[in-house]
Amino acid sequence: MLNPSKSLDETVLAKHVKRASPMRILIIEDDLEAAEWLSKGLAESGHVTDHASDGQTGLDLAVSEPFDVLIVDRMLPKIDGLEIIRQIRAKGNKTPALILSALSQVDEKVTGLRAGADDYLAKPYAFSELLARVEGLARRPEVEPQQTVLVARDLEMDLLSRKVKRNGQEILLQPREFKLLEYLMRNADQVVTRTMLLENVWNYHFDPQTNVIDVHISRLRGKIDKDFDTPILETIRGAGYMIRAHQP
Repeated sequence: MLNPSKSLDETVLAKHVKRASPMRILIIEDDLEAAEWLSKGLAESGHVTDHASDGQTGLDLAVSEPFDVLIVDRMLPKIDGLEIIRQIRAKGNKTPALILSALSQVDEKVTGLRAGADDYLAKPYAFSELLARVEGLARRPEVEPQQTVLVARDLEMDLLSRKVKRNGQEILLQPREFKLLEYLMRNADQVVTRTMLLENVWNYHFDPQTNVIDVHISRLRGKIDKDFDTPILETIRGAGYMIRAHQP
């Protein structure tokens, strides 16, 4: 039962104090009273805080010191809060960042998240909610960077520029050929069946009773193998196809 002499925030805070791991948190906030109140609450929760009262100081600290979470006010002197986050993300800094802002419209939240923030909390806010969000950000597993280049021996596919090269020579592919090769390369050194190709390259969940796969495999083989010494696209008789990423 809750102690009636305690507020809901105090009760929630007491629970967090017992279970949360200590974190080092950077608060970038130009309202000194608000920053002091926030620092006090986080310290009572077992966390260590640093404070910057302007955007430039906050940016310098964020890129030079290790922090578990950044709490960034939206409107700051010298450098805007969104610009701080854009700049640290551009430098490869992945520290979770929570934006605090009096701007509560949906468009403002979307802008903040697109700038690279991990969360957005409108003012005024309950400390218990901020604490839960901050500790949730710290627990969030780091996302692995998305693979943008596929390589199989001397065959290279750049998924961003949509260019394919073999032994440094550019190979021009039609959109469906590119998608077919991408699927084969993502499953390199594994047999890819006709059913797998129909479902994942053509989005068919039935056999269309056509030679569409044979035609595209033949065209693709003519482009990535014909003018090179060692074939890289193999037909596995009775099973399917395989891109050999390693020399057998």
